Amino acid sequence: MKIIIAGASGFVATELVRQSLSHPKLTSVVALARKPVAAPPNAGADASKLTSIVVKDYEHYPDDVKAAFAGADACIWTVAITPSKSASMPFDEVKRVCQDCTMAGLGAIHAAGPATPFRFLYVSGIAAERDQAKTPSFRPEYSLMRGETENKVLAFAAAHGIEAAAAKPGLITGPGVGNIVRNALAGAARLAGVVPSADVRLLSAAMLDQVLNGFETDEIMHADLIRIGEGVQAEQK
Repeated sequence: MKIIIAGASGFVATELVRQSLSHPKLTSVVALARKPVAAPPNAGADASKLTSIVVKDYEHYPDDVKAAFAGADACIWTVAITPSKSASMPFDEVKRVCQDCTMAGLGAIHAAGPATPFRFLYVSGIAAERDQAKTPSFRPEYSLMRGETENKVLAFAAAHGIEAAAAKPGLITGPGVGNIVRNALAGAARLAGVVPSADVRLLSAAMLDQVLNGFETDEIMHADLIRIGEGVQAEQK
C-alpha cells in the first residue's frame, strides 16, 4: 500500500513517517513537505520506502508532484496552523493554510488518480466545530473554520467516491528534550481539566490504523484515538 503524509516535516507527521516506514502493510511512503524529508534515524532498512516530495506552496501542485501521488491508497493531512500560532497571524492566512491548502491538496490527489478505495484523514483538532450556527467557547473564529474545513473535506469526498474522516486530538505530547515545554503545557491543561493530551506515538498509531483498515466514523475524537492507538500497541507487543 502507498500512503501520502502531508506536512511531513512537522511534529506529528514526523512520527507518522517513522511508523509508516516500519509498517508491514505499507510499501511506499510519500512525504510531502516544503523542504526535503529524510527517514528518521531509527527507520532502518525500511527507509527505502520513503519518497520525499517538495512543494513551494500547499495550494499548488505541478504535474511531477501529482505523478508522485498516483495510485496512493491513503493520505494523512497534517498541514495546519495551530491555535497558539494563529493568534499572531492574519486570519486570512490562517484560513488559507488550514482550509484552502487542504482542499487544493485533496483535489490534486484526486486528479492524480488514487487507488480504490482511497482514504483521506484530515488532522483537525478537538475544538473544531462543524455546526456553523454554534459559537464555540475556544477561539470561535478558528474553531468554526476548522470545522468548516472538515465539512468541505467530507463533501468533496462524498462527491468523488473517497473515504474521509477527521482526527480530532487534544494536546499532543512527545519524547525528547525538545518537547519539554510542549509536555509541560499539556500536563498543566490536563490537570486543570481543560484539554486532554496524549503521546504522539499513540495518536499516530491510531491514525495509521484508521487509514489502513477503514474509518470507524468520520469524526474520530481524542478518546477514540487513544482507544484505537492502545489497541494497536497491544497487538504489537
